[in-house]
Amino acid sequence: MNSALLSLRQLSLVYRALPVLHELDWRIEPGQQWACIGPNGAGKTSLARVLSGQTSQYAGTCERGGTLQQKGVAYVCFEQARALCERDKKLDDSEFRADASDPGTRVQDFILGKQPPHDAFLHWVERLRMGHILQRGLRYISTGEMRKTLLLAAILSEPGLLILDSPLDGLDASAQAELALVIDELLSSGLPLLLLCRSLADIPVGITHLLVLNEGQILASGPRQAVQANAAVQQLMNPPLPPLGELPPVAERPYTLPSHGPLLALHNVAVRYGDTTVLEGLDWVFERHQHCCIAGPNGCGKTTLLSLITGDNHKAYGQDITLFGLRRGSGESVWDIKQKYGLLDTQLQLNFKQRMGVLDVVISGFFDSLGLYDDYGDQQRHRAEHWLRALGMQNYVRERFDALSFGLQRMVLLARAMVKSPAILILDEPTLGLDSHHRALMLRAIDHIAGDSDTRIIFVSHSAGDTPRCINQFLTFEPAGEGYRVRCDNRD
Repeated sequence: MNSALLSLRQLSLVYRALPVLHELDWRIEPGQQWACIGPNGAGKTSLARVLSGQTSQYAGTCERGGTLQQKGVAYVCFEQARALCERDKKLDDSEFRADASDPGTRVQDFILGKQPPHDAFLHWVERLRMGHILQRGLRYISTGEMRKTLLLAAILSEPGLLILDSPLDGLDASAQAELALVIDELLSSGLPLLLLCRSLADIPVGITHLLVLNEGQILASGPRQAVQANAAVQQLMNPPLPPLGELPPVAERPYTLPSHGPLLALHNVAVRYGDTTVLEGLDWVFERHQHCCIAGPNGCGKTTLLSLITGDNHKAYGQDITLFGLRRGSGESVWDIKQKYGLLDTQLQLNFKQRMGVLDVVISGFFDSLGLYDDYGDQQRHRAEHWLRALGMQNYVRERFDALSFGLQRMVLLARAMVKSPAILILDEPTLGLDSHHRALMLRAIDHIAGDSDTRIIFVSHSAGDTPRCINQFLTFEPAGEGYRVRCDNRD
C-alpha cells in the first residue's frame, strides 16, 4: 500500500499549447515539509494548480494518500486575492443602495460563511491581529490583510496539505516578519506545507526537503542540505547577467518641459475621504536631477500620492500642486499630464495576457494601449528593437509574450514604458514577484536608464532597502499616531 501523502508519476502538463510540466516523478512522505524553488517560469505555479485540483488536464498520475483524499489541498496565492476582489467589483450594487455604499463580502463572512465564530477562529484572529478588519469588505483591506484573510480561511479548512505561493510577496517589512513567524509556527505544528519560493534565501528553517524545478522539469529533489549544496542548483538560481546595450537617443516628444524649476512640487497637500485622512501636510519637491524612492508599508498612502501627480485624483484641484511647471487646475488635460510619464506596475503585466509578440508589446507603448490596434512604421519598430537590445533582451524579439517567464515579461514592459522617452518613469513595485536573478536584471536596467538618459525615476517600494543605486531622494511614509507622516531625505 502506498504510504506517501502525495505521489506523482510521469506527470506532464501543457498550457496554451506550451509544455509547462514535463514527466515529474516526486513523492511527499508523512512528516516531510517541502519547498519548491526555481526561477520565474520554472513551473511552480503550474504544479500547485495540479495539486490543488485547479487543473485536471494533465498526463501521468497524481495519487493522493488517505489523509489528503479526505482533507484535500488548500492553496493560497496572489491570483486568488485578485479574483475575489474582481468578483466583488462585479457584484457591487452601490448605485441601488440608499447609502450609495456596498462593502461587498466582509472578511468574517468570507472566512466563516454562515458559521458563528468558534474557538479556533478566535485564536487565529488574535494571533494574526485581524480583529479590526473582520467587518471590512475584501476590497477595502491592504495586501497584507488580504494575505492573512486567505491564510486564516485555509488554516480553518484543516487541509491535508497547505500550499503557500510566495507568501511574503507584496508585504512591507513588518508584515513579512509577522507572517514569517506564523509560517514557522505552522511548520512546527505538523500540518504538511508546500512553499513555493523564488530564492534559496526565502526558505524557512522548518523546511526539510527541496524540489527544484527548471523549465517544467525536476533538476533536483531530496533533503534540504544535499539539494542546496548541488552545484547545478546554485548555478540555476544565480546565473550570469546578460550584457546591456547602448540606449537609443531621446525620442521626439510632443511636449516641452520647462527650462528651469522642479519637475514636481507639492506643498501642504492633504487628502481625506469622509472621516479618513490619507495624506496630511505633505511637502515634496522633485528636482530635475533627482531619482526618488517612495517607500512605506501597505495602506500608507503611496498609491494616493501617485494618483495626485499622474492626474488620476480629482482631489489635486485647489491644492498647491505644480506638475512640470504648471499649477494643477490651470487648464491642462489629464492626457497632457499622463503623456509625460512611463509606467510599469504588476497590474499592467497581468492585463497583457493575449497572445501578442514581444515586439508588438513594446511597440504598443507608442500608443499607450494594452494591445496593438494601430499601424506602426519602421522607425517605431527599429526603436522598439533598440530598447530590447539596450536591456539585454534581444534574444526574445521574436518570442511570444505569454511564453516568457514572469521576470522576462517585466523586462519587456520596461522597454515598452521607455520607447517614448518619458520625462518621468514610475516603477510601482517593479521587483515584486521576481526571483533574485530577475530582480538583479531589473535594478541594473533601471540604473542604466537613469545614468544614460534624461528620464527621471520614481521607484515605489514597501521598503527602501531593495532599490537601484541611482536613487538620491527618499520619500518615506512613517507611522505617526493613527496615520502616517511623510519624510523627505535628499542625498545629492
